[in-house]
Amino acid sequence: MGADFGYRGRRLGLPEEGPGSIAGTGRRLAAVVIDWWMCALIAYGLISHGNTVVANYWAMFVFFVLSVLTLGTVGSTPGKRLLGLRLVSVSGGRASVGQVLLRTFLLLLAVPALIWDRDGRGLHDKAVGTVEVRI
Repeated sequence: MGADFGYRGRRLGLPEEGPGSIAGTGRRLAAVVIDWWMCALIAYGLISHGNTVVANYWAMFVFFVLSVLTLGTVGSTPGKRLLGLRLVSVSGGRASVGQVLLRTFLLLLAVPALIWDRDGRGLHDKAVGTVEVRI
């Protein structure tokens, strides 16, 4: 990055490295994959009883519920916790339930999560004022 921009997270007042710094793209993506696989497994085995078409629809619902419950209470999904990440509000502290609900909905639309700013935050995070940081 150029000297004008500094490091990722500088504009947000976050440290360059270590706890509280912006989480890397690879770790964030891996956390989503872990959470999605877990939700797909739950949907396939417990809800759809092996029907893959039905399981795909239920996996999205399970992912939504898992994300809202875990991010809204402890700030991390199981995948994020496993990889040392948490979701926080840009204004400081834990993200509100409203922020988590809208962020998760936008994440499921996929496109907002695929467009990033120079800090590496997706549009779904920018829209609700959240950022994923290292624990």
